Amino acid sequence: MNVVPEITRKSITDLINNLERPDSRALDEYREISLETGVISKAEGSARVKIGSSQIIVGTKSQLGSPFPDTPNVGVIMTNSELLPMAAPEFEPGPPDEKSVELARVTDRCIRESQMVDLEKLCLVEGKKVWMIFIDLHILDYDGNLMDAAVLGAVAALLNTRIPKATMVDDEIVIDYENKEPLPIREKALMCTFAKIGEQMVLDPSLAEEEILSARLSIGMTESGNICALQKGGATPLTKEEIMNAVKITEEKTKELMEYLP
Repeated sequence: MNVVPEITRKSITDLINNLERPDSRALDEYREISLETGVISKAEGSARVKIGSSQIIVGTKSQLGSPFPDTPNVGVIMTNSELLPMAAPEFEPGPPDEKSVELARVTDRCIRESQMVDLEKLCLVEGKKVWMIFIDLHILDYDGNLMDAAVLGAVAALLNTRIPKATMVDDEIVIDYENKEPLPIREKALMCTFAKIGEQMVLDPSLAEEEILSARLSIGMTESGNICALQKGGATPLTKEEIMNAVKITEEKTKELMEYLP
């Protein structure tokens, strides 16, 4: 984490305490968002998302594999994130660091716990063969709030995904690579992230705001309004009122974010 000069910290905090932000946004306002799907020709589904200057490319691939022993009749989703060194000076090549692991886990949890994908329909032979869907997050530019960008990109990529049609013929699985079909989708889910700075909670923190936050709260919510994921960061506790207000804003903002999806 970069060391933030005290004068910068105080300047941003004072602005936010006065209900203003360095980039003139409202406290509950997102930066400009853009989303494009089908950006990787080799992937079975893909998306590029930008929130402000943060940019993530997401790709999905599928393969047949064995289910987990405790869930023999459901398919598998696995999420991986890569913080490319070109995205930010503090990102280094090598094994995934704590930030990368957290990003992958939170994205995976939001998608899994929302039950967005009907994993039972990805089971071909119970206990033996299921579809495994791999989601790869590639961070190209980091300017704060990777959580919301990663979930938005992952959900868009899953909606864009087409997997080969598989049928059982004489107790054998026949894969038709010429005919592909979309994933079985139930309902979509997205995420909103807040930063506690000074006495206020701000939505979609920029990198400058992230570097001085005292607490972070990410809320995953389905399109029907159910919370499917929560992630708290930072050492400062949040009050019940702050959390409930963040949930209320998330209910409104996820509806707006849904409009960007294909």
